[in-house]
Amino acid sequence: MYILIFLVILAVLVLVHEFGHFYAAKKSGVRVDEFGLGFPPRLWGRRVGETVYTLNAIPFGGFVKIFGENPDDGLDEPLPTAELERSFVRKPKIVQAIILLAGIAMNILFAWALFSIAFMSGMTTGVSDQNSRYVRDAHVIVLDILPRSAAEKAGLMRGDQLIAYRAGGATTTIAAPSTVQAVTRNSGGKPITFEVSRATETKYLAVSPVQSDQAGSYAIGISMDVVGKAQLPFFLAIAEGGKLTYHLFTGIFSGLYTLVHDALLGRADVSQLSGPVGIARLVGDASKLGFVYLLSFTAFISLNLAALNLIPFPALDGGRVLFVLIEAIIRRPISPRVANTANAIGFGLLILFMVFITYKDIVKLF
Repeated sequence: MYILIFLVILAVLVLVHEFGHFYAAKKSGVRVDEFGLGFPPRLWGRRVGETVYTLNAIPFGGFVKIFGENPDDGLDEPLPTAELERSFVRKPKIVQAIILLAGIAMNILFAWALFSIAFMSGMTTGVSDQNSRYVRDAHVIVLDILPRSAAEKAGLMRGDQLIAYRAGGATTTIAAPSTVQAVTRNSGGKPITFEVSRATETKYLAVSPVQSDQAGSYAIGISMDVVGKAQLPFFLAIAEGGKLTYHLFTGIFSGLYTLVHDALLGRADVSQLSGPVGIARLVGDASKLGFVYLLSFTAFISLNLAALNLIPFPALDGGRVLFVLIEAIIRRPISPRVANTANAIGFGLLILFMVFITYKDIVKLF
């Protein structure tokens, strides 16, 4: 069941991405020869106007075949001038770049729409001055833990809900991060017992703060926030969805950039990456938590797809945009043999990387 949900989500995201290319090409007057869901061999196809719409056997992907996008698209054949002018390569470089980036833009807009719907339906979010009156069940959670900190040694984990603390015999309810900061700062290093809610369990963890500066202030090494379930009105949901989309996308792209940079230096950590198998498992986990969580996770995958395609690597949209930029600078087309070879090598490397990540996902299951 979870695999089916994952395949449906993947199909929808690919459809959204390729529709971006399709729509931008059509609006730019470029001929679109085929709109395919999945990769060949072809299972079904139907021509509507000048475009053939196909369903293909390999479900992990999709494509739009745009006339003239590839150098070997038969532009050397005798064609009417009006038809040649509808080819991708005959359009201005800025139009080519817009068509190539349109898929990425659609994935970002789709994620924004999904997050907005999630906020309107009731979504867990941080409490701010703008949304506080719409939030219910607000509580303090642990966002992050410093490695080898007092909190980590005591067993605190990300996502833990901090309910109360006991210090010196008195128990105090935790209503805000400042409550925790105050008691740890003035603890003198004496143990503090925190009442923590984790999933369906309640735990009591004793944490011994450590001195953090010369002034005698103490800390336990965590960052916190107040979160709750917000059901926002339409316009505020749109605004909050936009903010969340922006922050997540920039964070994802920054992380991918760091991964590629580290990979080139031979020090990349791929232990936390997931391929189709791992993502399918995460989709199953999200679906157990409810429709809103599944909606939000789908938006998150959409942003990952957009960020990945933005990387200037052959076979990805970002790599094709890079070729367009190079052609604009050198004022002549890149050799078809060079472009096709680079894209073929890039695609092969991506497939090998996907196989490697999938193997790691399968190993994690056992």
